[in-house]
Amino acid sequence: MDWLSALDLAAFRSVNQTIANPVLDVVMPFLTGNRFSLPIVVLGIVWLLAKGGSRGRAFVLVAAVALLLGDSVAVRPLKKAVGRARPYVDHPETRLLVGQGNPLGSFPSGHSANAAAVAAVAVLFYRRSWRFAVPLAVGVGVSRVYNGAHHPLDVLAGWGFGALAGIGATYGTEALWRSLGRWMFPLWWGRLPSLRGDPVPAGREDPADLGRHWIRAGYLLIGVLLVVRLLYLRAAVIELSEDEAYQWIWSKHLALSYYSKPPGIAVAQWIGTSLFGDTELGVRFLSPVFAAVLGLMLLRFVATHADARTAFLFVLMVTAAPLLSVGSVLMTIDPLLVLFWTAAMMSGWKAITEDSTKQWLWTGLWWGGAFLSKYSSPFLWASVALFFVIWPPARIRLRRPGPWLALLVNLACTLPVLLWNQQHGWITVTHLGERGGLAQEWHPTLRFFGDLVGAVWGLLNPVLVVAAGIACFRFWREPATGSRGASASRPMLLRYLFCLGAPVFIFYIALTFRARVLPNWIVPGVLPLALLGAFYWHARAAAGSKAPRKFVTYALCLGLPVVVLLHDTQLIGKATGWQLPRKIDPLNRVRGYHQLAPQVAAARAKMEKEDGKPVYIITDHYGRAGMLSFYIPEAKRAVGTARPMVTVKATRHPENQFWFWPEYDHRDRRSENALYVLETDEHQPVPPQLLAEFEQVAEIGTVHDDPDPSRAWRHFQLFACRGKR
Repeated sequence: MDWLSALDLAAFRSVNQTIANPVLDVVMPFLTGNRFSLPIVVLGIVWLLAKGGSRGRAFVLVAAVALLLGDSVAVRPLKKAVGRARPYVDHPETRLLVGQGNPLGSFPSGHSANAAAVAAVAVLFYRRSWRFAVPLAVGVGVSRVYNGAHHPLDVLAGWGFGALAGIGATYGTEALWRSLGRWMFPLWWGRLPSLRGDPVPAGREDPADLGRHWIRAGYLLIGVLLVVRLLYLRAAVIELSEDEAYQWIWSKHLALSYYSKPPGIAVAQWIGTSLFGDTELGVRFLSPVFAAVLGLMLLRFVATHADARTAFLFVLMVTAAPLLSVGSVLMTIDPLLVLFWTAAMMSGWKAITEDSTKQWLWTGLWWGGAFLSKYSSPFLWASVALFFVIWPPARIRLRRPGPWLALLVNLACTLPVLLWNQQHGWITVTHLGERGGLAQEWHPTLRFFGDLVGAVWGLLNPVLVVAAGIACFRFWREPATGSRGASASRPMLLRYLFCLGAPVFIFYIALTFRARVLPNWIVPGVLPLALLGAFYWHARAAAGSKAPRKFVTYALCLGLPVVVLLHDTQLIGKATGWQLPRKIDPLNRVRGYHQLAPQVAAARAKMEKEDGKPVYIITDHYGRAGMLSFYIPEAKRAVGTARPMVTVKATRHPENQFWFWPEYDHRDRRSENALYVLETDEHQPVPPQLLAEFEQVAEIGTVHDDPDPSRAWRHFQLFACRGKR
């Protein structure tokens, strides 16, 4: 195959150097990516969804499937498997006019594959679009060679994979629609027998049949989201967050409770890693599963109290809320809390309206699950109590055993946490007081209020915030009707949902005047208020208002592109040629350790070779200890053993969970050597604590999470520590 390599190189030099001229030096980088590309694409998607009819919406769906097949299923795995060096690596004379990208990610070209995939779908849906779709795809591919980012064979392979993905996605979804659609959605299939054809005028349709169609569409949506999220996790597009890695270590030390959190998160990660191993997928497996279960619960609840179409749209809009959607792939304590909170809310409503002891027992169990997930759950008690206050007819339920049995079950679920804390000096109470600023003298401030409001505005989709906010104020105008037996009216359901959500927001907004509040703290109150908004605007739509339709359209058009980009912000660079600055990239917290961990491991190995004795790693933060433990293979194998490789610096008082595990006690490491890892933006002198703990301490350099230190987000300063005192 030497002749093929020679031909490839000759073609590359011809395009990259021979035909080079000032005009192409401007045009070709523009074709690779420019700042207008992403806005144009987003506006095009919005227009197709809003004005393109059924064919336009089908085109957007099929194009998304084609990109998923071409980029995620074919191109990215091949890049990793082949590992071909880009032209500038082997040929220094290469004219590189764009960013370097992954040096070993040349074959095949992702830009070419994506352009060809969309072009193929466009031509199959809109025949005349070949006049601009095909030349644009060709131009994108040629620009990758001209700009020095790819070899010609990389581009040819990208075109091939992309075209196959586009053709396969189009005909595959068409065949699926003709078979599955005819079976699951006969009414809709009758209107649209072909995804690429024009709709047929609808005849008279039974509303009950339409409702069943929307419910089935909801099931399908939830199932597709589950599969896509699991594939996303399997592809390891992002790394673990520090909290996830830290709590992964907890899953290797199962206990009744932990320093800062209840045991739920450790159990959840233990289940996931038992099934899929100590991988990103294993750690996060239950998060998309919980999201699917939550979606099913919401679908049925909204369909029961509104209608099936509103239920489908509500699940779709929840997906368009960045905070909730991102929470469906990260395995933190919040997915657990939201699942149990929502279950308790729904079963609590049934218990109140049906006067069912069985439902009260389920409610108590879900309350307990929420408490074992996160300490925000006591808001549930206050919320239900508030509802009994504002709806006097419901208080008759307090004369029955149901509510008190629920409280008893809930209290039983708190016993593991109480027992652990009783054995450890009630350290969690101290910790929570410090997090809320209760240990400090109160000096009222407004500096944290704007941070929380801004985060809520952006992370919950501004359109949804406005819609729910309006509903929260207006629904009080409706009379609160209900019989003495506390049978439910819709206004009372809205009051119930308000009580389950508003107190969370009110409390944390008040807390901002004292301390910083993280955006995820308000997450249990989101769905109750979102449901309130959905039911309120559903009634307005039934009364003829056009506002609900506009809210839905704007929410989806704004939220869905943001959600996609939040799952992989590198798509911005691929689409525009402009890399999002690391300082404002929201995925900074889940990137960098694939580059940093090998450098730390190499420094440790070098120390071991020089000194001829084992070296363990000390970090300055529990999160970094978790990440290095996960991403250094030798350290991962040592987690859960009597001699873990990575630990945190010694402290006089408990500051994290490591303090409670004897194997992480530095006093057992006497005479050993260590590598101290300090994350810092500026060069730091040798920490005095190290000089007191070791006989010799010397700085050995700084490592970065990017080959270009000026673009790096994380900088680790390394210190060689010898002779633990």
